[in-house]
Amino acid sequence: MRNINIIADNNLKSKKIKNKIQKKIKNIKINKENVTIVVGGDGFMLKTLKNNKNKSKLFYGINSGNYGFLMNKFSEKNIAKNLNKSKLISISPLEMKVKTRNNKIKSSIAINEVSILRQSRQAASLSIKVGKKIIIKNLMSDGVLVSTPAGSTAYNLSVHGPILGLNSKRLSISPISAFRPRGWKGKIVNDKSLIEIKNLNSKKRPISSVADNIECRNARIIKIKTNKKIKFNLLYDSNRSLQKKIKLEQLRRETN
Repeated sequence: MRNINIIADNNLKSKKIKNKIQKKIKNIKINKENVTIVVGGDGFMLKTLKNNKNKSKLFYGINSGNYGFLMNKFSEKNIAKNLNKSKLISISPLEMKVKTRNNKIKSSIAINEVSILRQSRQAASLSIKVGKKIIIKNLMSDGVLVSTPAGSTAYNLSVHGPILGLNSKRLSISPISAFRPRGWKGKIVNDKSLIEIKNLNSKKRPISSVADNIECRNARIIKIKTNKKIKFNLLYDSNRSLQKKIKLEQLRRETN
């Protein structure tokens, strides 16, 4: 093996797959260097990527969870062949900077989405600005979601947001259960845009801001922008690339 690391989530199924991979590729030549094989689900992959955001590594995911959108299907027989023929996809995360009600600044990155969510039974009251342009003055809703192309088939899809092509260079802003204005369906913006979301009534209507699964409560001002300086390098089987998965989800939506 040429500098291949294998890590697995802390469950029996993932550990069994890891042991099988170790035995299978022990004496087989792999034509890629600095590869980390990640065995688990999407959540474990997101956690692994964030823990290695400043390292130049290739990540090959193998699904042992449920859906595993970011992962590859495990094939004990073809693991070495699939790894050698895998294709590289590079994605950049969103960077979330939050000013809280107590004027504390917190930041985190999101590979899939940043979710702005009401923190109490009261609906959120939000204004949204893209660059210097206010796109909505007062959105009364359960929240709003800003999604990357890679995350557009996850939470974004469940709130009826658009599916974005992986190379579209776009971000999706989608309302969550909009109450006023009811007709607002969201907006697709350039991935170079700076998105600013303000809580218009932070005392009565508190909100939290969540970067994938990292939550910041009592948010007052949230700024979101793609961090192009960070690149996550993911490897996918040639017959099941991330682009193909996204296109398949687009076709499913069109036929449903």
